[in-house]
Amino acid sequence: MLRDGVTGDWIGTFIGHKGAVWQARLSADASLAATASADFSAKIWDSHTGECLHTLTHSHIVRAVAFPSQPRPQLVATGGFEKKLRIFDLSRSTSSSSASSSPTSPNGNGSPPPAPSFEIGPGIHGGPIKSVIWSTDLNILITAADDKMIRWWDLRARSCAAKFELDGMVGTCELDASSNPSLSVAAGKSAYFFSGTQPGQLIKKITTSKDIAAVALHAEQRKFVTGGVGDTWVRVYDFEDESELELQKGHHGPIWTINFSPDGKMYATGSEDGTVKLWKFCSDPYGLWR
Repeated sequence: MLRDGVTGDWIGTFIGHKGAVWQARLSADASLAATASADFSAKIWDSHTGECLHTLTHSHIVRAVAFPSQPRPQLVATGGFEKKLRIFDLSRSTSSSSASSSPTSPNGNGSPPPAPSFEIGPGIHGGPIKSVIWSTDLNILITAADDKMIRWWDLRARSCAAKFELDGMVGTCELDASSNPSLSVAAGKSAYFFSGTQPGQLIKKITTSKDIAAVALHAEQRKFVTGGVGDTWVRVYDFEDESELELQKGHHGPIWTINFSPDGKMYATGSEDGTVKLWKFCSDPYGLWR
């Protein structure tokens, strides 16, 4: 489902998956959307028309998708219960709402050719891949897996450039949109903040008294926001002294995802209660907040 980022108004619904959708992402120019599903597929959509352009078939549940930060990107990375990081070349597949793409074999039924793919680091991931992030350096991909490892992959060498072991099971793993980006990772009771440009470089680890399932950093304001499974509250912390600044109530279930808007004036939280909530993060009037 696509909604207006300021008002929350419904824009349209992408129809085609036959299982739960685990993740959805927009390309940098918002022209394409990608979804990862429990129906063993990832789909690429035209975000203006709602047309399904590509169906990328996998052998197990797909948990994560990522575009490089380019206008109308022609590559997409996927990960999931296959424990494989795959990169698909969309430019070599005919766009079609009925296209079905396999990473290993042609379909042979007269439908458009599948998008070819290749695997990075075969046999390395020791658990399902929960998140895939394309770095600002387009030669670097980042994966977070259930083996409690964050890995940075060099696409030129097709090998692991750096890795970091977490203290707990990984929750969210996201790169912020600031001029000096950081990678924010939730795991156990800790929030980890890594350099967005130097693979494997830990900037800070902050441990709280609560289990953290989701975290997002506002680099300019030096604050970060968390959500968890133990309660239904959103917490805002000071990045420098690690003190809790705000407590937001409103959800009625665990909070699994948090993201700031590109301008940093609002953040969104997604919960098991079936809602996405928008929270103002500035002192000036913004959107519906007057």
